[in-house]
Amino acid sequence: MHKIDFFGMTDIGLVRSNNEDIFMIDADVGFCLVSDGMGGAAAGEMASQIFAQTAAEIFKASKRSSEQEVVDCVQNVFLRANERILEHVDRFPEHKGMGCTAELLAVSENGFIIGHMGDSRTYRLRQGNFKQLTKDHSLVQDQIDQGLITMEQARSHTMRNVILRAVGVRPSPALDTLRGPIFSRDLFLLCSDGLTDLVKDEEIATIIKSNSPLSSKAKQLIDLAKLLGGKDNITVVLAEVA
Repeated sequence: MHKIDFFGMTDIGLVRSNNEDIFMIDADVGFCLVSDGMGGAAAGEMASQIFAQTAAEIFKASKRSSEQEVVDCVQNVFLRANERILEHVDRFPEHKGMGCTAELLAVSENGFIIGHMGDSRTYRLRQGNFKQLTKDHSLVQDQIDQGLITMEQARSHTMRNVILRAVGVRPSPALDTLRGPIFSRDLFLLCSDGLTDLVKDEEIATIIKSNSPLSSKAKQLIDLAKLLGGKDNITVVLAEVA
């Protein structure tokens, strides 16, 4: 299996009183994730934690001897976390509306698998080409797809935080999975919308393409989001193929 270097960082930002984001990295198993909680202080943070704990349990219990088994792991994480959050809301109705967006990147013997739900994002830098791999499950992205608004209008849209898909909101939500080969020097960025709502892709790309260490790139991204207002929690995870 390819050796992957990971680094993650999260910041509460400048406005929020608590951090509902969470990230997890397991270099030995070969996966990382970013989850952004919804539903208010305790509930949103708990939804993110449930997702991360579920991922840790499922990957630890799996042998992952084939690429399909890694795909199954990714899908099972989202399915089981979704069930657990809904079960929690059944027990604690005051937490109704809790859930989380989530990005999960796992590496198999020859490739990568991404699970995506919500408006957190995964990007990839490959041979100088910086590309958004996931597509936001949001109202404004839906309007962009229909040609009703432009990308620039979406950045300041009053409904930009309306999410169409999330973990733990309804039974059996549709999950986006992406897979492909990995190559030496591929660099993946997983991030919450606390970064992308404020920092443009071109600005993110400039930092990602620099020769700085992963830790410095992560700090630069978070510092820039805070410089531009830091209105939300900001979380980034970087995974680079050695």
